[in-house]
Amino acid sequence: MLPILAITMGDPAGIGPEIVARALSHLETYQKCRPIVTGDAEMMRKAVALLGLRLKVNAVERVEDARFEYGVIDVFHLPCIDTDTFEYGKVAAQCGHAAFIAIKKAIDLAMEGEVDGTVTAPLNKEALNLAGHHFDGHTEMYATFTHTKKYAMLLADERLRVIHVSTHVPLRKACDLVKKERIIEVTELIDDACRQFGISQPRIGIAGLNPHSSDNGLFGDEEALEITPAVEELKRRGFDVVGPVPPDTLFAKAKCGQFDGCVAMYHDQGHIPFKVVGFNWNPETGKMDSVKGVNITLGLPIIRVSVDHGTAFDVAGKGVASEDAMMVSIDYATKMAINRKNRK
Repeated sequence: MLPILAITMGDPAGIGPEIVARALSHLETYQKCRPIVTGDAEMMRKAVALLGLRLKVNAVERVEDARFEYGVIDVFHLPCIDTDTFEYGKVAAQCGHAAFIAIKKAIDLAMEGEVDGTVTAPLNKEALNLAGHHFDGHTEMYATFTHTKKYAMLLADERLRVIHVSTHVPLRKACDLVKKERIIEVTELIDDACRQFGISQPRIGIAGLNPHSSDNGLFGDEEALEITPAVEELKRRGFDVVGPVPPDTLFAKAKCGQFDGCVAMYHDQGHIPFKVVGFNWNPETGKMDSVKGVNITLGLPIIRVSVDHGTAFDVAGKGVASEDAMMVSIDYATKMAINRKNRK
């Protein structure tokens, strides 16, 4: 049986419903998984009509009532939007609440074993907080509702897979967070993730913090004090790791296939090369033609994969948003679900 994936609608004022509808208009989606959307069924009908898709929306109250057939979008119906006041591209509390309950339902279904994994469409943090749900974003919500203490963000796009020692902290603090135990922790997480993607013997490159990985102490001592000891310990534990690799060459090597995963020391060190690879801008329009990267939360008891872009309020409701990242997210979630089942 194909894995069941709960796909959240995202903030309905953004491009979430559109990219979900487009992704579910592809036959290949139904050939790899059984998708069910969590959210307001009326918003999904609105997206289908906007895009001119020949799809039906089947509103259900239980997963077992879903049809899981191409041409039909099953929606775990969570009515909460007043269509008379709804507007595309506008921050609104009702839309933040809609995104929240869609995520909470997906998490609950996964924790209860009714679905094999979850995929999330983008939300708007301002709308989320206006609705009274005070979270920084998806990752914190998943950690809270799954009672997870140790977790990390993984960015993935074809050959480039990047995990971070730290993410949303000031750069000065990020340097202080480069510690041996944290490096070991996130390396173990990315190694396990690569195995879930079907890579039997992952080779992991670990970045340095300083230029040229400090050039033997000329530009800092974090490599000698924390990163190198972490690499040596990981090797003793049987991991195939290399490092510290100078940050200005690590990601280029990974893109060419020398590494299956990369450990970045802080947010921008990993995000910048990743977005250069995955974000495709149109030089004539000044807008993105497609975004292919995905964001995976590691360390959770359930699978969570997300598109690595925002709600794009500026183009919401215009029918031009690309489903590329959503398609890749579904693909990754499917692989992870299948490999988790095979491990049991």
